[in-house]
Amino acid sequence: MNFLVDAHLPRRLALAIATQGHDVKHTLDLPNANKTKDHQINDVSEEEQRVVISKDGDFVNSLLVSNRPYKLLLISTGNISNRELEALLLPQLLRIVTEFETHRFIELNRTAVIVHS
Repeated sequence: MNFLVDAHLPRRLALAIATQGHDVKHTLDLPNANKTKDHQINDVSEEEQRVVISKDGDFVNSLLVSNRPYKLLLISTGNISNRELEALLLPQLLRIVTEFETHRFIELNRTAVIVHS
C-alpha cells in the first residue's frame, strides 16, 4: 500500500512502515517539505493513491466535506513518543491495510483501531 506521512509525524514512522514492504513518502520528501499545504498533500494523495497518515483533524473535515484525501489514517493518540507510536501502529498495520481495501477512513488511538464508514 502507498502511504504519505504528514509533517506532524516523524520520518522515523515512515521508515518503519517502509520496512514492512509499503511505499511510503513523508512530507519531507515533497518539494515544499514540511511546509506543504494540506491541499497539496491531498493532491499527492489522490494522484498517487496514497493513504495520508496524520494527527491533523483538518484532514477529517476535508475527507467528509470534499472527499479528499484518497484515504486517511488519523492518529488520535495525543502526545506519544516515537517509539510508543511505532509499537502501537506496526502490530496493527496488516489489519489497517486490509480495512483500507473497503474503507477510506480509519482512526488509531491508544486502545483501538476504529474503522469509520
